[in-house]
Amino acid sequence: MRWEPKPIPNDEAIKLLQSQIGTSRDMSIILAQRGINNYHSAKSFFRPKFNNLHDPFLMKDMKPATDRIKEAINNNEKILIYGDYDVDGVASTALLTNFLRQRTNNIFPYIPDRETEGYGVSVNAIKKAIKKQISLIISIDCGIKALKEVEYAKKNNIDFIICDHHLPESEIPNAIAVLDPKRVDCKYPFKDLCGCGIGFKLIQALSLEWDMDTRQLINYLDLVSLATVADQVPLYDENRIITYLGLEQINKNPRPGIKALLSDYKGDEISTSTLVFKLSPKVNAAGRMKHATLALELLMCEKLEHTVNLSEQISSINIERREEEKKTTKEALIQIKQKGEESFSSTLVHNDNWHPGIIGIVASRLIEKYYRPTIVLTKKGQYYVGSARSINGFDIYMALKKCSNLLEKFGGHKYAAGLKLHESKLKLFRSEFEKFSNKNISEKQKIKTLIYDLEISLSDLNLKFFKIIEQMEPFGPNNLKPIFCSRSCESTSQTRTVGNDNKHLQLFIKSKNKIYKGIAFGRGDLLNKINGSKGFDILYSVEKNTWNGNTELQLIIMDLKLNN
Repeated sequence: MRWEPKPIPNDEAIKLLQSQIGTSRDMSIILAQRGINNYHSAKSFFRPKFNNLHDPFLMKDMKPATDRIKEAINNNEKILIYGDYDVDGVASTALLTNFLRQRTNNIFPYIPDRETEGYGVSVNAIKKAIKKQISLIISIDCGIKALKEVEYAKKNNIDFIICDHHLPESEIPNAIAVLDPKRVDCKYPFKDLCGCGIGFKLIQALSLEWDMDTRQLINYLDLVSLATVADQVPLYDENRIITYLGLEQINKNPRPGIKALLSDYKGDEISTSTLVFKLSPKVNAAGRMKHATLALELLMCEKLEHTVNLSEQISSINIERREEEKKTTKEALIQIKQKGEESFSSTLVHNDNWHPGIIGIVASRLIEKYYRPTIVLTKKGQYYVGSARSINGFDIYMALKKCSNLLEKFGGHKYAAGLKLHESKLKLFRSEFEKFSNKNISEKQKIKTLIYDLEISLSDLNLKFFKIIEQMEPFGPNNLKPIFCSRSCESTSQTRTVGNDNKHLQLFIKSKNKIYKGIAFGRGDLLNKINGSKGFDILYSVEKNTWNGNTELQLIIMDLKLNN
């Protein structure tokens, strides 16, 4: 991997921040790199407050949206909440359904089936709504491109309110209201909410109109923080407040469904990484392997005893998902070798029997091994359907667009997309996709770049320094956990391999008569090289490790370079 330092802010800005908030120079640099450059911004960053959320009525179309919902409730109309099958969509649907059911029983949640219906609003789903005598559909985490579908609904006397966070096309659906801060005509001050975040702004607006105590809405922030973290939106401004307060809610008083899904979690504090690695995969697994309504029902449970059967089902489905993902990844890696494509500029693998729900994850796993644009396909009748994932600086959506004459359909964004093509065009598509990738990826892009915050000596690390790092949580995009570089490290004789098959490397590093412990996951093969080296450089983050009542710092080593 290539190591690249973040730019160091100018000396005056660092000194000013040091004097205003009383932190060390190193910590002031780390904060200034994140745009925290004075007392006011530091206070907002370290002490996120509910009252600092923006006025929801600043969002374009918010008033028409609340007016139409109130009208529907007053007239006893049936309202359909139309979500999506990923974490954001499921949490969004649970949020709106639970909130609106406080006012009416005529709320019907609907999540499409991943395999048979696919993503977004469909005419078939609207036909079901017509039969059910629905007169208002609120789409959440989808709908911004549903121009024809909204027109079809309108012709059948169904109004639409769209709550979406995806980038709109030049034309907006002709709905009663379209809530999307990414609209060019929307002056809402924060553009990076997830779908559930948009749903939260809607219930915040309704609460104001109904003269409710809006602080009661904090009870919903466990759902919104889960969706925000799972959808990998930037954690600054409103997203930071939502996630900070949502994590507090999850740690103190989570809803029964979340509590049930975290029942096997053995750690102390629940953080963003717990949501990413423990909770989100379980919620996603239902939609990937079976149907997302299982996860929706669980998140809407009001009593813990009602969650038992559903949480057991979902945990079992998640185990099945992990096994399927592991098996498929292994088969895909074998296929790459058998085809002799290790040195290609792109990856395309396919199998008629791979499960469509896990191929996106498999594409990401393959990028961990071969850092290049990756497409994984499975068969559906005469067609291949699949997921595409990309690397830094390569627009996978544009790559598919260049090959669009060979595709039935495709969609997505710069780093993730979906596609469908006829089996007869697979060979030609593979050739064209590789040609485009080879032409548009530089040699530099083929090496993954790790960006670090600061180069420090290990002796600069102490619990006081770490406590400030802890207060920088929640971590996520735009506020990643600080990464440090330390040079000319020396290993002691205690350094050894650990884990199954001695897969991991546990390091004992000496610096100024003190020993620092570190773990390099999956790097057990480096043991002999470390022992025979003249020192090494490391890139790492820092964690707290408590064992038998003793607390010490542990280095999570992301990369290591030998000095020979």
